[in-house]
Amino acid sequence: MKRFFKPVEKDGPSKKPAPSQSCDDGGATGDEKKERRKDPLKFVTWNANSLLLRVKNNWPEFAKFVSDLDPDVIAIQEVRMPAAGSKGAPKNPGELKDDTSSSREEKKILMRALSSPPFGNYRVWWSLGDFKYAGTALLVKKCFQPKVSFLLDSKASKHEPDGRVILAEFETFRLLNTYSPNNGWKDEENSFQRRRKWDKKLLEFVVKSSDKPLIWCGDLNVSHEEVDVSHPDFFSAAKQNGYVPPNAEDCGQPGFTLAERKRFGAILKEGKLIDAYRYLHKDKDMECGFSWSGNPIGKYRGKRMRIDYFIVSEKFKDRIRSCEMHGRGIELEGFYGSDHCPLSLELSEAVSDSV
Repeated sequence: MKRFFKPVEKDGPSKKPAPSQSCDDGGATGDEKKERRKDPLKFVTWNANSLLLRVKNNWPEFAKFVSDLDPDVIAIQEVRMPAAGSKGAPKNPGELKDDTSSSREEKKILMRALSSPPFGNYRVWWSLGDFKYAGTALLVKKCFQPKVSFLLDSKASKHEPDGRVILAEFETFRLLNTYSPNNGWKDEENSFQRRRKWDKKLLEFVVKSSDKPLIWCGDLNVSHEEVDVSHPDFFSAAKQNGYVPPNAEDCGQPGFTLAERKRFGAILKEGKLIDAYRYLHKDKDMECGFSWSGNPIGKYRGKRMRIDYFIVSEKFKDRIRSCEMHGRGIELEGFYGSDHCPLSLELSEAVSDSV
C-alpha cells in the first residue's frame, strides 16, 4: 500500500524461532543433503516501501531479523528501484539501472548490502519498473535452484508491468511473489479498472496452475474479512475528497471494498487455496494481527489492515507449522522503517507421496 507518512522506527520483536536447517548439514552425505534440502521450508515476505531507503536507514535491524529467523526465501515488494536502460531506450526489468552516476551509486549501495551477511547466502532476482515505482525482488538460498519467470503466464519471457510478479518453480511447488496494484478511489483506468483486470488474471493463473501446489505471498493489497482490519466501520466509510463511487460495492478504503474482497474470496475458492495466517489465527489480534499501519499522526492513527499474506494450496494446510506477523502496535515496532511489517511462513517436511 502506498506510504504517506514517516513511520516511527523501532527494533523488532525479540522472539527468536528455531533456526532453519542449514544448507550445509554437517556430517551428512551429499545424497542426504540433497534429499533434506529438496525444497525451501521457511519463507519471509515484506513490503519494504523502498529497498534503498531501508538499506540506508534500517539495514542492521532487518539483517538481524533475517539472521535470527534464517529463512530459505525472502520475497520483497515495493522495491522502488528503476530497471536498467537509458532514457528513451528499452528497459531490462531484471537488472538495476546503472547508466548514470547517481544510479551507479545507488546500485552499489544496494548490492553491497545484499552481499553482506546474512544476505550473501542468497541469490537475488529482480523484476523492476521503468522508474522508482513498485517492483519486486526474490532472494533464495543458493542451495536451491528454482526456475524463475516474471509473468503470470509463465511461458512468456517478459516481465509483468511495473515488475509486480516473480514466479519461482521448485521441485514440489510454485512460489508466487506479487505486489498487487492498489484499487484506488475511482472507476478509472489506473484504479478500479486496473485492479479488476489484475484480479481476473490472478484467478485465471491459480486455476490453470493447479497441477502443482502453490505458495502465493506478498502485498496483496486486500483485507479479506472484517477481522483483517482494526476498524471495519472506519474503512468501510472511507472516502477521498468526498467522492462516492456509483457502485456501492466499490465504496470504502482501497483494499477493503466489498468488490475487492469478493474477488479475492473467489480466487481462494477457485484455486483451492487457504490463508495460512488465518488458518492458524482465527481471532482478531489488535496488537500483532495487522501487517500495514496508518499514519501515527492524524485520522489514520491506530488504523491498521492485514494486506500481506502467505496463501497456500489446500494440499499444504497440514504442513503449516507457523505463520506470523513480526510487527506490533501503532508505533510500528518491527516494521523496520516501512509501513508494512515482515510476515513469515514455516512448513514441515513433506511426507512421501503427500504432495
